Amino acid sequence: MRLLIVDRDGVINEESPTFIKSPEEWHAIPGSIEALAAASQMGFTIYVVSNQSGLARGLIDIEQLHRIHAKMHAEVKRCGGRIDGILFCPHGPDDGCHCRKPKPGMLESIAERTGTSLHDAIFVGDRLSDMQAARAVGARAVLVETGHGHETVTRLPAHERLAVYPDLAAVVNRLRCPAP
Repeated sequence: MRLLIVDRDGVINEESPTFIKSPEEWHAIPGSIEALAAASQMGFTIYVVSNQSGLARGLIDIEQLHRIHAKMHAEVKRCGGRIDGILFCPHGPDDGCHCRKPKPGMLESIAERTGTSLHDAIFVGDRLSDMQAARAVGARAVLVETGHGHETVTRLPAHERLAVYPDLAAVVNRLRCPAP
């Protein structure tokens, strides 16, 4: 199984300092929907993972979150692809849960659901917490410069070796045409 795990905010859709609270506030980053569809057409199983502390903070309710995800599903489907699953952490940063990235709970759940090791999985994110979660389960961490990615790149330790791409579309293009 070829597994592509993708963070949501800042990778698939535009980031918002006030949280994405409705489908109307959810705006895809140019090329991201088409990239997900292309990866799906290439045979990747696609999971989206997202910290959603807006739920714990009372800024969004579960129905609105489901409507946002339904919009994302519909846009990918319209482009001929699919998202196989969406996992989210509903907890706040100080709740001490095992699912909030950088903890690996959501990723471990994907391994359980798919019955596969994550050692060959690719995890695309824009934050250091995404990279840490990927490493915790042995997945290949890929950083994009959208969302918080540009800031994350500047904060990486000098010894850090990490694949960095401008956006999700560039990552999928590279998956389509791997280096010899």
